[in-house]
Amino acid sequence: MVGYRGKKDSVEKRLRRIEGQVRGLQRMVKEEAYCIDVLTQVSAATRALQQVALELLDDHLAHCVREAIESGGPEARAKVAEASAAVARLVRS
Repeated sequence: MVGYRGKKDSVEKRLRRIEGQVRGLQRMVKEEAYCIDVLTQVSAATRALQQVALELLDDHLAHCVREAIESGGPEARAKVAEASAAVARLVRS
């Protein structure tokens, strides 16, 4: 079971909104909008995706990683390493 199951509708709604932002960016480029305006919207879409990623990471830690730690063993170490790698990817992006 995924940690965000209870928030699935909310996550999907946010992703659809981001999808709309990206379509808006495509339209801006097609219409040759001012560069800074396009960059501003790229930044907004990036922040929105980062917020979704942070929410999913929080849910993963609170659910999947917590359960693995409570169970112990090699699965716990694997889940912590997996979460650590996910954090590192987010920090680099």
